Amino acid sequence: MTPPRKRTSSTPKPKSSTKPLSRGQLADLDAWWRAANYVSVGQIYLLDNALLQRDLVPDDIKPRLLGHWGTTPGLNLVYTHLNRLIRERDVNAIFLAGPGHGGPAVVANSYLEGTYSEIYPRITEDAEGLQALFRQFSFPGGIPSHAAPETPGSIHEGGELGYVLSHAYGAAMDNPDLVVAAVVGDGEFETGPLATSWHANKFVDPTVDGAVLPILHLNGYKIANPTVPARIPREDLVSLLEGHGHEVITVEGDDPASVHQQMAAALDTAHDRIRAIQDAARAPKSKRSKGSDAVRWPMILLVTPKGWTGPSTVDGVQVEGTWRAHQVPLAETRTDAKHRKQLQEWLASYDPGSLFDDEGRLVESLRALAPVGVRRMSANPHANGGLLRKPLKVRDFREYAVDVASPGASVHEATKVFGTMVADIVRDNPSSFRLFGPDETESNRLGAVYDATDKVFAGEILPVDEHLARSGRVMEMLSEHTCQGWLEGYLLTGRHGLFSCYEAFIHIVDSMFNQHAKWLNTTRELEWRPPIASLNYLLTSHVWRQDHNGFTHQDPGFIDVVLNKKAEIVRAYFPPDTNTLLSTMEHCLQSRHYVNVVVAGKQPQFDWLTAEQAADHCARGAGIWEWASNDEGDPEVVIASAGDIPTLEALAAVSLLREHLPELRIRFVNVVDLMRLQDEKEHPHGLSDRDFDTLFTRDKPVIFAYHGYPWVIHRLTYRRTNHDNLHVRGYKEEGTTTTPFDMVMMNDLDRYHLVIDVIDRVPALGSRAAGLRQQMVDARRRAKEWTREHGEDAPEVRDWAWNTGVGDRKSPSSTSTSETAADFG
Repeated sequence: MTPPRKRTSSTPKPKSSTKPLSRGQLADLDAWWRAANYVSVGQIYLLDNALLQRDLVPDDIKPRLLGHWGTTPGLNLVYTHLNRLIRERDVNAIFLAGPGHGGPAVVANSYLEGTYSEIYPRITEDAEGLQALFRQFSFPGGIPSHAAPETPGSIHEGGELGYVLSHAYGAAMDNPDLVVAAVVGDGEFETGPLATSWHANKFVDPTVDGAVLPILHLNGYKIANPTVPARIPREDLVSLLEGHGHEVITVEGDDPASVHQQMAAALDTAHDRIRAIQDAARAPKSKRSKGSDAVRWPMILLVTPKGWTGPSTVDGVQVEGTWRAHQVPLAETRTDAKHRKQLQEWLASYDPGSLFDDEGRLVESLRALAPVGVRRMSANPHANGGLLRKPLKVRDFREYAVDVASPGASVHEATKVFGTMVADIVRDNPSSFRLFGPDETESNRLGAVYDATDKVFAGEILPVDEHLARSGRVMEMLSEHTCQGWLEGYLLTGRHGLFSCYEAFIHIVDSMFNQHAKWLNTTRELEWRPPIASLNYLLTSHVWRQDHNGFTHQDPGFIDVVLNKKAEIVRAYFPPDTNTLLSTMEHCLQSRHYVNVVVAGKQPQFDWLTAEQAADHCARGAGIWEWASNDEGDPEVVIASAGDIPTLEALAAVSLLREHLPELRIRFVNVVDLMRLQDEKEHPHGLSDRDFDTLFTRDKPVIFAYHGYPWVIHRLTYRRTNHDNLHVRGYKEEGTTTTPFDMVMMNDLDRYHLVIDVIDRVPALGSRAAGLRQQMVDARRRAKEWTREHGEDAPEVRDWAWNTGVGDRKSPSSTSTSETAADFG
């Protein structure tokens, strides 16, 4: 064995130095740990001979060894001791394995607890089942090497590093009796998302939330390098963790007996501290102690060698305690007799004959060590949130709808109105809905939610602060990673939520979205995992109204990332006004097992549809706006839009065309549900070819004004009959700090350019519209010159209104100076 790092006089000694375990308890825990280690090694290596009933031969070994051993014994140790705590204290706990590819440990323990065989009856609790368990691991047609959706008790895969603490805290929210044990790998410790998630303990309300117990597993190495926290002075690491608000309890060594005693004491101490914090917070007000509100939550610093109990050396080179133990310590066991013998000795060192009976079943004395029923971490319903999910109470969106006398007759801020709806959702779902966002709730015009709740903050609250409280339903932290992780953990444990974010910066969580979408896709095939609530994004402060913040804030590309995922999982919506936003959100918030992305602006915009019209239009997903059309069923051109600003510009173009070319037959189509454009064979929301052709025609020019990158529309429609006549305008990576209309002009999405597109693509117009085309070119030039001279959009744009019997109203661009200046978040 590799000795632990030598202490200096300044290195803190372990705090958990008592010996709470009797000789019998120590022997039992060590036996379970050995069994878990044995089953873990077997998964990595063995195809056959699961109980070593004969010497290993080449055919007993998998041809491709793909598992990860280095972190596994530490995970098994933690799991073993948590089970003791659960049994002795009836603790309601779940286990999150943060270190990458820690699947062998989690699978091994769920098998030893019996849960695995209950869910997968073919993996029986005998020699045949054990062999099947081994064979499937990291094997074609089997299971992944991390704690994947297929793994009972898992809500966190660990394949992508950095999110274990944010997931854990999301799981603990509104689960007052739940303890979430979150093992943080010391390689994972180096990631940005993990660094920010240490602050999540400042958002825990011990009166209504459960507790997260972080366990930083310091085994010293990543794939090929030492880890930073293992190489900085220990006192600096402890000071850092204490600075994050934790009481650090250290467990350290390589002698199993000593580490078992330390770990048992550490968990007893940590649980006592958690209960004391919660009891104090939940006591009647008259009995609460006076003084500081500061809470220092416990955590465990576990220091053991990487690959502990595995081969000390291989081919004369040290393995245990080094990066060489990270994946497969013995890489040539199928072809190298010496390696195969060493593997046999390694497996035999766990004494499997004392752990499993002649039939391959775990011996009764060890079976008795597992918690019972749903107290098993692998069977805890909080790790299978669909079992606990209850429908979200959402009132009819019409209660919040704005009155629309006629299209464009009024102006509202869509997200501001939606905020009143969110407030009632909070009131109606006081313990199962939260709003998440990176310091942007007020900026995104959702401030009405504060009529119903506050923002959670456990740190110091000053008199100048607004809407901060120890309890609340709004979670704000300036880390998109942490907000996303919180929401995922909250959803995966059976609750509901909404993530509101600036459109350009949702890209920060691209990879987290990817992982969650993959999780949803996989669990669709697992009958034992019922659906969870959808992950809902509201993306606002979007590309077309980030003119004041500039190029860095102008990016609509998250939709492109979303559309890469399975059609059964993703949905994308572009409501063009207030009532369509309300209708869309009513639907999305009550849906299950999707990722819904809703893009809607927060600035004043025209109201186009009444509540009933919005309900019908959203139900269709895409449809003709007859009041903006004059085609009488036989259009010469189709003008289509998806998004609020594209819809505004497209309607302005229609207005110009109807004024100057009144004989031109125009059909106006608006798309709310972007997936309606895709073929029905490719997406459940897709239109049939017949319906698509009916809407967009088979042979007429289609000018499509789209919110994002134009090629997305082409990608969705490339199989359609009329695709060759489809011309899309959208964002083409042109931007700066400028005016709203100059932004659309820079990307050729403006009304004047759309009119030019129609003239260029409708054959019947030809040269007779040359004069109008020239006027549009001149109008673009004048509009640009005006902005450069006056610093605002030209009056003809700023004061535009829909001109069919509407009168001379101010356009939504005509905000006062104070309104505009207030939006610089």
